[in-house]
Amino acid sequence: MEALKIRNASAMPAPTWSWLRMNAATLEVPEGLERVRAVTVEADSDLTETHASFEGALAALQERLDAARGNEDDGRACVRAATAEAESLEDLDTPALSAYQLRATREEVAGDVAAAFETGIGVDARSYLNFLAGGTVVLATEPGADEAACVRVAGEAGGAAAASVDVVAAEDSTLSLTVSLDGAGAAGLVGSELRVFAGARSHVDVCVYVTAEKGFTVLDDSGYVLDEGARVSVRHVVLGGGRTATGLAADLRGDTARMDVATSYLASGEEQRDFTYTIRHRGRRTVSDMDANGVLTGTAKKVLRGTIDLVHGCKGSEGSERETVLLASQGVDNKTVPTILCDEDDVAGNHGATIGHVRPEQLFYLGCRGLSPEAAEALFVTAKLEDAANGAPDAQVRANVERLAARVDPRFDADDRDETEEERA
Repeated sequence: MEALKIRNASAMPAPTWSWLRMNAATLEVPEGLERVRAVTVEADSDLTETHASFEGALAALQERLDAARGNEDDGRACVRAATAEAESLEDLDTPALSAYQLRATREEVAGDVAAAFETGIGVDARSYLNFLAGGTVVLATEPGADEAACVRVAGEAGGAAAASVDVVAAEDSTLSLTVSLDGAGAAGLVGSELRVFAGARSHVDVCVYVTAEKGFTVLDDSGYVLDEGARVSVRHVVLGGGRTATGLAADLRGDTARMDVATSYLASGEEQRDFTYTIRHRGRRTVSDMDANGVLTGTAKKVLRGTIDLVHGCKGSEGSERETVLLASQGVDNKTVPTILCDEDDVAGNHGATIGHVRPEQLFYLGCRGLSPEAAEALFVTAKLEDAANGAPDAQVRANVERLAARVDPRFDADDRDETEEERA
């Protein structure tokens, strides 16, 4: 395939701090890659039977929301401005809106779940990943069922492979999904496109492990819609890949829905990490929590954009985002932008970041015990890899982590790490 550039990917919902030059990203797909099929789906046949669809689930939710919607006039000034006729805009009580405010207000007034659906990296990346996948796998649970599935993308040198997965969790059901994005060898690309509908009171757990080697570009794009009382937990573990882009967008549409996102990452050498998380609270008393923890070494670069959007009407909701970054060497480039957008009064939004270097006295302490600065840096990297190996969801993912660890640090010894309860059994 020819070289491809996906511009304005991973864009922030509202442009902010543009001087940082990180409101969006340009993703470059290496030239000369061959489209390959390298996807394995491990799931019970009951889960893969096509008895539901993502679009159908959104349509059913839309029907219920429309039936419950009141007919009261919304007299807010922004609504008047977004819906006013051209001649009425001369009214001094009608404010001027930015392009973002106009789009957001019209989306809110329309209340169209399908039209508002988004994924973290964006529609162009979504189209490209769907093209690579060639088809979408649908994983749909029955009401009250408890299911598990695993999707593996095993990239190869010179190839571009991706999985496209739709998850439809029926009411009161539970689903655990593992996504493994791996690639060994020279230049290549792997990716996944995930759309998740979490039905009323359902529980969905998603774990994504990225263990591709440094020659690979990795695109991990996902979008979530949560119905009333749904619980979704997402874990991103990004350890490998020369350039990775991880994007997640969530629509907490139902009342009391909850979204938890935990991210662990490592970037060494000249690797680049790009994260974009957008969680929109639309239902009442919804909760979101984003927590990221990473280590940067060498001359690695990382950008994390985290946005919590407290939309008008989400009374009683609360959103939190935190990040802890260890800069293990002086040459790294870290950008962290936590953002909270708010158009409601009875809500709470919290954000914070802890970013720090290894202090000179710490290096001196380690040096007194025979560790050079380079060895100390490798120690932090190895600790992150060991933690990922110990927390791997299955043996194959664990083996991928250990293979990557051996390349990053030849001193890494898989036999020295702590055994999991499953292995001890």
